[in-house]
Amino acid sequence: MIFGLDFAFTDQPWLQTLTALAILGIVAAAANWLSKVIVLQGLSRALALSRFGQEKQTLSRIAWRLSYLVPSIIVQMGIAGVPHLSETTLTIVRNVAVAFSIVTIAMAISAALTLLNDVYQRREDAAQRPIKGYVQVGKILIYCAAAVLVVSALMDRSPLILLSGLGALAAVLMLVFQDTILSLVASIQIASNDMLRVGDWIEMPGQNADGDVIDIALHTVKVRNWDKTITTIPTSRLIKDAFKNWRGMSESGVRRIKRAVLIDQTSVGFLDEEQIARLKRFALIDAYLAEKTEEIGRWNRKRVAAEPVNTRRLTNLGTFRNYVEAYLHAHPRIETGQTTMVRQLSPTPTGLPLELYCFTNTTAWTEYEAIQSDIFDHLIAILPEFGLRLFQEPAGHDFVGAFDRAA
Repeated sequence: MIFGLDFAFTDQPWLQTLTALAILGIVAAAANWLSKVIVLQGLSRALALSRFGQEKQTLSRIAWRLSYLVPSIIVQMGIAGVPHLSETTLTIVRNVAVAFSIVTIAMAISAALTLLNDVYQRREDAAQRPIKGYVQVGKILIYCAAAVLVVSALMDRSPLILLSGLGALAAVLMLVFQDTILSLVASIQIASNDMLRVGDWIEMPGQNADGDVIDIALHTVKVRNWDKTITTIPTSRLIKDAFKNWRGMSESGVRRIKRAVLIDQTSVGFLDEEQIARLKRFALIDAYLAEKTEEIGRWNRKRVAAEPVNTRRLTNLGTFRNYVEAYLHAHPRIETGQTTMVRQLSPTPTGLPLELYCFTNTTAWTEYEAIQSDIFDHLIAILPEFGLRLFQEPAGHDFVGAFDRAA
């Protein structure tokens, strides 16, 4: 009797074996079909009542893979009922079925880890503490364990025997997985020190990266540059090399302007009474000119200096510097609660740098650039009112003008 049935052709062993194998295959296929129908239909009804949205496809994939366990188990249990099979054949078929079950379970667990990461991404703090790298490590461990179990099942040996023999290959495994180990350590350091989050703007010139972080994985970090190209950075490089994270600027709500106007030093000089009277038209420095004129007048009267070189006088550069500072404090897009100053830097062969150091009250790139440009447009245009000139390398029209005057 085979599978509870009496065969009429007992005198033909090969026909009995084929018939039993056919019955076993039909039963396994029917069980596989029924498990898919029952499990997937039940899962669809459950998902329709659940909060899962985009994760439905992953859940269906997990259920689909687990459904293959049913025919695998039937083959493992039913192969012993097939007559006239040698013990070696029974062992091979059973071991292959066990190995198939192990692979199926490993793939289902891997899909479950993917689902875990997808669900975690819906948290508000997911960008601050990404777990994608740890999920990838978990998948590697799952597949490594599955590989050991599959080989053990096919060899019909205990996994402990196989693991004991892997000790000699430890150095080779360390060499093979050195990038994974380095990336894992780097991911832990990045997460624990909160060095990087998805959405951060980073600059890493050594890797040609300048843009927003769009993905943090175990081995790589992807950055979408401002020109819309994607730079892939090895995770370990973020620990070895320096990079700039602009998150602090974004969170503060202000962005720094640090830029200089180059003044032609030969245009710097003292202001006479007529020039002072003309500059008093500017409301931003009217009070400053009145105060400084009174202060300098008192100082000069005490010393009764006969020669102008022995007296204190206002300079056009100092007056312009005060005007720029007052202009910045009065500007509606400059955050006066932050450091705001105008300073001279060391003279250079290309002029005297007059640097503006201040912060805009927005971090939006286009708005920031527009504010900065408006400020310097105004300063460049109003500079001649103070008797100052911008420094500029001689251009073609400069030579033409010089030749015309000479002629």
